[in-house]
Amino acid sequence: MATQLDFTTFHNVINGKLTSTKETRHNINPATGEANAEVSVSTAEDVDAAVAAAQEAFKSWSKTSHDEREKALLAYADAIEAHAGQFQDLLVLEQGKPKQLASFEVVTAVSSIRANAKLELKPVVLEDTPEKKAIQRFTPLGVAVGIVPWNFPLMIAALKIGPAVITGNTIIIKPSPFTPYTDIKVVELAQQFFPPGVIQILSGDDSLGPMLTEHPGPAKISFTGSSFTGKKVMASASKTLKRVTLELGGNDPAIICEDVDIEQVVPKIAFAAFINSGQVCVAIKRIFVHESIHEKFRDALVRAVKDFKLGDGNEEGVTHGPIQNSMQFEKVKDLFAEIEKEKWSVATGGRTDLGRPGYFIEPTIIDRPPIDSRIVTEEPFGPIVPIVTWNDEASVIKEANNTKMGLGASVWTKDLDRAQRIAEQLEAGCVWINNHLEPSVNSSFGGHKESGIGYEGGLGGLMGYCNAQSIHIKKQ
Repeated sequence: MATQLDFTTFHNVINGKLTSTKETRHNINPATGEANAEVSVSTAEDVDAAVAAAQEAFKSWSKTSHDEREKALLAYADAIEAHAGQFQDLLVLEQGKPKQLASFEVVTAVSSIRANAKLELKPVVLEDTPEKKAIQRFTPLGVAVGIVPWNFPLMIAALKIGPAVITGNTIIIKPSPFTPYTDIKVVELAQQFFPPGVIQILSGDDSLGPMLTEHPGPAKISFTGSSFTGKKVMASASKTLKRVTLELGGNDPAIICEDVDIEQVVPKIAFAAFINSGQVCVAIKRIFVHESIHEKFRDALVRAVKDFKLGDGNEEGVTHGPIQNSMQFEKVKDLFAEIEKEKWSVATGGRTDLGRPGYFIEPTIIDRPPIDSRIVTEEPFGPIVPIVTWNDEASVIKEANNTKMGLGASVWTKDLDRAQRIAEQLEAGCVWINNHLEPSVNSSFGGHKESGIGYEGGLGGLMGYCNAQSIHIKKQ
C-alpha cells in the first residue's frame, strides 16, 4: 500500500532520492494567473547524475523477470489510483482543465500502465527446418528519456513510463516547464515500487531538453509535442544515433456524409473538436460537411458549443478551461486576429478578451472559410474550428489529405462500406469511423508525414524501446 505524498512540495527525483537545485522557478495557474509552487531548475550536473543512476539501475532492471516488472507496474497503477483525487486537483491547478477531464486523465493514465504491464514481447521463431532455426528476440535499449507536453502531463508520462519499464529499460521523465507538478509527484510515487534509478524526473527550463537529447548516455528519446520542436529533437538525437519516437502535431479532418443523424453526431463532433479547449494533438481540427446538410449541421453545432461553460476547472459545471500558457495564448490570439482581417464568417464565438483573469478564449466556429486560409491549413491548438463544405467524395479526400500532418482522421456515415472506402484513402496514423478520440489500449498509435515517427501503445509501442535481435542456429 502506498504511503501518503506531500502534494505541496516538488523536487527532482534522482537515484531514488528527492533532490533540490540552487535555482528554482514556478509556473502559474492559467485560470487565475496566480503563482504555483517552486520547482527545480536542473543543471548539467543533475543530468549527468540522473543518467549515471539510470545506467547503473539498467544493469539489474534489464535482467529482472517480466513477472516482477509486471507486479511492480500493477502496484504502481493501484497507488496512482489511490491518489486519484489529489492528482485530479493538481491537474486542474497547473493545467487548467475542468475536474471531469482531469479525472478522465488520471483514469487513462492508470489504464495505460495496467495495459502495458500485461504486454510481453516474446521471442518469435521465424524459421525452423531440419537444417536451421531462426529466432527473433527483443532486448531493452538502456536509458530512455520521456519528454512530456503540457496538455496531458500525467497521461502522456504514463504512456512513456509503462512501455519503457515493462521492457526492461530505465527512464528519465522531463516534464514541460508549464506543467511540472503532476509528473514530479507521479515519479516520486514510483520510488515506492521500483529500485532507485529506474524511474527518475528532472524539471527545468528550456535548456533542459537539449541537455538530455544531446547527452551521450540515453539510448532513446520519446517526445510528444509540436512538429517544429520534434524536428529539433530528432536533429539533436541524431548526433549520437539515439532511437526516437516522435508523436507530433495534427490537423485532423472529420468527413461528415449526408446520411448522418445530425442530432446524434453533432455532440460527438463538438466534444472531439473542443475537448481541453482544442489543446489536443488528435482533436478534430477541420470539419468537412456535405453541402446538402451544411446549414442544419452548422446550426446544431453552434447550439452544442453555446452550451459549453467556460471557467476555472474547479467551478461547478465548467466544461472548458483556459489556454494553458501565455505563449500558446498569444499564438491562438494571432490566429483570431485573422477573423476580421480576412472577413471570415463567425458562426459563434470569436472573442479573445473576455474581461477576466487567465488565458480564456471563447469557443469559436468559422463557417466556410477559404480552403487555403490559415484556419484550415494550420493547427490552431486552441478552441477554434472551421466548417468546410463538400459534395464530391474524391475531392474531399484530396482536401483532407492536403496537409503536412497525418495524425488522426474520422469518417461519419451510416454506410460502413463507404466509410471504410474513404478511411483507407486518408493519410493518417489513426482513422476512426463514427467516432473520434477513442483508441484501443492494445493498438499502436503514431503519425504519418510530419505528425511523427514511430508508435506508442500496444506491442508496436513496446518495440520502440527495444532492439530486435535475430539468432540463427545451424543444426548439425
